[in-house]
Amino acid sequence: MNTAEPPAEGRVARRQRLVREALIRAARAIMSEKGVDGATMLEIAERADVGAGTVYNYFKSKDELAVAVLEEMMSSLAVRIERVTDTFDDPAQVYAYGIRTVLEAATRDIRWRQLLNRSEVLADAMYRRMGPYAIRDLQQATAAGRFHADDAELIWRMACHAIIGVSLAITLGEMSEEEISSTVVRLLCTTGIGIDAARELAHRHRPDLSPEGDD
Repeated sequence: MNTAEPPAEGRVARRQRLVREALIRAARAIMSEKGVDGATMLEIAERADVGAGTVYNYFKSKDELAVAVLEEMMSSLAVRIERVTDTFDDPAQVYAYGIRTVLEAATRDIRWRQLLNRSEVLADAMYRRMGPYAIRDLQQATAAGRFHADDAELIWRMACHAIIGVSLAITLGEMSEEEISSTVVRLLCTTGIGIDAARELAHRHRPDLSPEGDD
């Protein structure tokens, strides 16, 4: 068995990683305060303590940086969801809690809302960043006999596009926020359970998440 350790990170690579992380942290903080539209690359560079032109060595545009911020937020949200759902006895409830929580984040958080027009990019990011958790939850619920998800990867990919599409429609006023519940029910039906079981899952009590930044 190969037990060789991965090569150590070089000085240049470490510096580049730290600068990139600093830029994402700074952008996340500023975009939380002002939204994506209100943030400027200069302000982000100053908050990260780097030169104004340095930002463009890592991100071609503010939009690209905002997507990187959102990807980190998706990973953080998945961890926060897991902390709550680790207390659940029903694996089907874990998945139901997760998709409703993501829908609410996408429709209520200004950083998500201002990027929803890039639906393909966001759906792909969601599939990659949150997929390891969601696909696992689908598989565990299927193994327990609660779902009948023969292709968990496909079900999650479809869910990602549906979540972003519905969220965009809500922010544009084409759908009401009240339709989040019916969307959760329909997404749960794609797991192979019936409509009544989906409705019961969708309306269970939902414990609060830990505050953002506690992960």
